[in-house]
Amino acid sequence: MIAVVQRVIEASVKVGGQVVGRIDRGLVALVAVQRGDTAEDARWLAGKLLGLRMFRADQKHFELDVRQAGGGVLLVSNFTVAAQTRKGRRPSFDSAAPPETGRELFDALVAAVASAGVPTATGRFGADMQVSLTNDGPVTFILESRDADQAQRGGQMAPEATPPANDTRDTGPHHGPA
Repeated sequence: MIAVVQRVIEASVKVGGQVVGRIDRGLVALVAVQRGDTAEDARWLAGKLLGLRMFRADQKHFELDVRQAGGGVLLVSNFTVAAQTRKGRRPSFDSAAPPETGRELFDALVAAVASAGVPTATGRFGADMQVSLTNDGPVTFILESRDADQAQRGGQMAPEATPPANDTRDTGPHHGPA
């Protein structure tokens, strides 16, 4: 699973002009289920959403998780997050899971987050949705359950993910405000 996660002051999602999900302070996650994902990916992502320290406490910028901050989570299914854009100009969605699998695993994610007692809202799976939010910071992270799998395998990058030898991008550590 892959999610674009934003810390928000408030957020809502509409379907057909009607608000179907709303939170105040908390997290918005645009979530794509990818081919090969399992219930374990949903559990991992739920744990990461609930435990990642994305909120301020006094002068510390990333000190509290969503539960400690008293926030909610708005989960929005969004298969386009799985788009492959490396080649050509038209995105490929081949890595997105089929709709039936996507719905099943997205519902498992929603259930896992809600079972932790965090106020949880969603859009409507497969619907044309309008998402409104006020990003706080801005703070935005990309979470990928396959990165967790990679870490469990000793940090080995898959061959297709290995940067070319002539890649000159700075890959050193970058630290935000403490």
